[in-house]
Amino acid sequence: MGIPKKLIICLFLATTMAIQTTTALMPYTRTSLWDLMLPPDDPFRILEQTPLSSPKSIETLALARCDWKETPTSHVITLDVPGLTKEDIKIEVEENRVLRIGGERKEEKEIEGERWHRFERISGKFWRQFRLPEHADLERVKVHLENGVLRIEVPKVVAEEKKRKVIDIAEERKVGGEDIKAMKKDEM
Repeated sequence: MGIPKKLIICLFLATTMAIQTTTALMPYTRTSLWDLMLPPDDPFRILEQTPLSSPKSIETLALARCDWKETPTSHVITLDVPGLTKEDIKIEVEENRVLRIGGERKEEKEIEGERWHRFERISGKFWRQFRLPEHADLERVKVHLENGVLRIEVPKVVAEEKKRKVIDIAEERKVGGEDIKAMKKDEM
């Protein structure tokens, strides 16, 4: 699999031509190559890109728009996947706490004698991934698909309350029937 031509051209232009931005306090600042590659609204979206590829297109993201909210007991990730069945979707958790959701919406095949008047629905493969926090319980993930909405619930690990252990205080020992305190007083 080769590197896409568009990516090579973009990287070449970015490294050979300094992109100038101006602000009131810094009239000539150079934008770094990383600034060009990282999405400005969410730097963690770079996790959604495959190595050596350009950022996902708007069409690909439209295949599975998502929301992620945290409740007191869980993390809930909701994706819009209209027209997909559970067989079209694959969900896995990688060992580095990354939840990966992938799938494919197949394009309708053209049949001879039929003519399209509009072809607006997007088809193709998609994948989204989310790095889950430490307190996410990856063993109890629940997934529901209903009416084109995929709902993934990742419960939080319940922090165990540390039980206090009461330690009994031992009474003073007696040596040979005599009290230790009494022996020490006599020796003085």
